Amino acid sequence: MDLKGKVAIVTGASRGVGKAMALGLAEKGAAVIIAARTEIETPPMPGSIELTARQIREAGGRAHPVRCDVTDEAEVNNMVSRAIAVFGRVDVLVNNAGIAFPAHAWEMPLKRWELVLKVNLTGAFLCARAVLPGMMERRSGSIINISSIQATQKGSVNTGIAYGVSKAALERFSIGLAEEVRSFNVAVNCLKPRGAVSTEGMAYLHAAADRSRWDTPDMMVRACAFLASQGDGTVTGLVATDEEICDRYPCEGS
Repeated sequence: MDLKGKVAIVTGASRGVGKAMALGLAEKGAAVIIAARTEIETPPMPGSIELTARQIREAGGRAHPVRCDVTDEAEVNNMVSRAIAVFGRVDVLVNNAGIAFPAHAWEMPLKRWELVLKVNLTGAFLCARAVLPGMMERRSGSIINISSIQATQKGSVNTGIAYGVSKAALERFSIGLAEEVRSFNVAVNCLKPRGAVSTEGMAYLHAAADRSRWDTPDMMVRACAFLASQGDGTVTGLVATDEEICDRYPCEGS
């Protein structure tokens, strides 16, 4: 599918699946705002917003890095303002920023519990709220919230109970928001990988895990690109894995 002329924001795009989706949207023709907190690559974790943006530009695409803490309302509003200033509008929002704290409930400090929910749930709300006025005015737009199978089941990687709770709430938020903005032709969908995804960051964080059955980000990229093309609200209100979306809809390359 062709996303030429579209403008997308991808949060958490300095590394991992977020970076892969940003690169994929740019390859399809979208101009991409690369948003995350990591401005400069800092070992041992790979990636930065500058590096992702540079890779897109070197491949002939358009990208602009913006440092953003999605839990900070002012920074979120600035991110959207920068997108409009640089590229003119926002057509697509990919709420990918997320954190996990692998601890049992009885071991988890309250501040960690609150932070996981603040990043994974409230951050998505703040970003969606910031882009919606423009989308609703143009009667076109696509919001893609990135969830996890751990919203409803135990995954192969321990991410902690707060992570699954935050993703379950994000899925319900997506369903409700889709109904609220359906009449404005704005699509809201919730996309999640069918299982663990192999990225440099995941390999570092879970070095002892058996990664032989982990997926590459490719299917997430294809599913994200398809959902990004749903600016007329035709496909909306979905909570589905990348595999389910690519089996049901024409995801290019699937």
